[in-house]
Amino acid sequence: MKNDRSGMSAGTGRAADRLSFRRIIDIPFETCVAALENWPRTGKDTELRIGQSLLRGPIEHDRDSGTCRIGVRLARGPLRPLLPMRLNIDRWSWPPARTALELIPCDGVRPTAAYFRSGHLLLDALTCALRQHRPAHAVHGTQASAA
Repeated sequence: MKNDRSGMSAGTGRAADRLSFRRIIDIPFETCVAALENWPRTGKDTELRIGQSLLRGPIEHDRDSGTCRIGVRLARGPLRPLLPMRLNIDRWSWPPARTALELIPCDGVRPTAAYFRSGHLLLDALTCALRQHRPAHAVHGTQASAA
């Protein structure tokens, strides 16, 4: 599996680019979006807990760009407030079908080791959860037949 774990863009781009986390995963875009939309929620039926962080729905669908977005509250440790972020979900390539995940800070952030560790851990946990949540026909490449 090809996996971009750099966490930051090289060069002197915008601060949000340097503080964003990117990951290319070997799961089709439609499967990722369907899994996120159908996952059991907690709280006010809009929150999905991934580790100590929260994904806060509903998912926004940008019909022009094809990007899906969902709000995130990134946990950075027990004494730190949750950091508002946005998770962009995009198609990456075909074939094989891949999905690009990008975690972007919404507010100013201090680029500490805890921040980068937390961002990578969230994307690791989300990627693992998406792989486990895939329907059987997506894993085996066959369509489920109606009985």
